[in-house]
Amino acid sequence: MKREVDLYDFDKTIVPFDSGSLFVLYCVLHYPWCIIILPIVAVAALLMATKIINFTAFKKTCFMFLPLIPKEKAVKAFWDKYENKVHPWFYDKPRYSIVISASPDFLLNEIQKRLGFDKLICTRHNPKTGVIIGENCRGEEKVNRLFEEFDKAELDIIDVYSDSLKHDMPIFSLATGTCYHIVDGERRPFNINDYIGA
Repeated sequence: MKREVDLYDFDKTIVPFDSGSLFVLYCVLHYPWCIIILPIVAVAALLMATKIINFTAFKKTCFMFLPLIPKEKAVKAFWDKYENKVHPWFYDKPRYSIVISASPDFLLNEIQKRLGFDKLICTRHNPKTGVIIGENCRGEEKVNRLFEEFDKAELDIIDVYSDSLKHDMPIFSLATGTCYHIVDGERRPFNINDYIGA
C-alpha cells in the first residue's frame, strides 16, 4: 500500500522569509566579526552575475563564517526569535509531511524538531566549514533527492505547497491532489496544467 504524503517547500512557504539569508544577517548582527568573509561573498556574487560560476558555487561561499561562530547556539537563538513566524496553517498537517528546501541542513534540523514534520530534505553542508556537500537542493534536484530517500512506487504525493511557480514546478508536477501556490502566507490552489501547457 502506498504512503500518502504532502510536500512542502520551506522558505517563503512555511515561513515568510528566506531562512538562509536571514540567518546570515542575524549572524552578522550578533557576531559582527563574520563580515571578514564579505569580500569573498562579494567576489563570488560578481562571478555569478557574469555567469562565470553558477548559483551553487556562489552559495558555497555564503556560510564560510560558520567556523567563526557558536553554530548550535546561534541556530537555536535564531529560531527562538523567528519560530513564531511559521504560518498557522502548517500546524494542521493531514498526512506524512516532507519538507524539501534549498536551505542548509544545519539550520533546518532545529526547526524540524520544533515543528514536528516527518521528513526533512535540504541542502547538505559540511557542519564545520559551512561548504555545500553535493548539489544545492533546488528545482529538479528536489525531485532527485526525494527519490533518493524514498522509492517512487511507494509514495502517493497528494498536495504540494510552494511560493515559487518558477523553481518548484518539478515538485508541483508530482501532485495527485492539489497544488498550492503560497502568496503572502495564503494557500492558493491552482491547476498545474495552466502552467505546463497541457
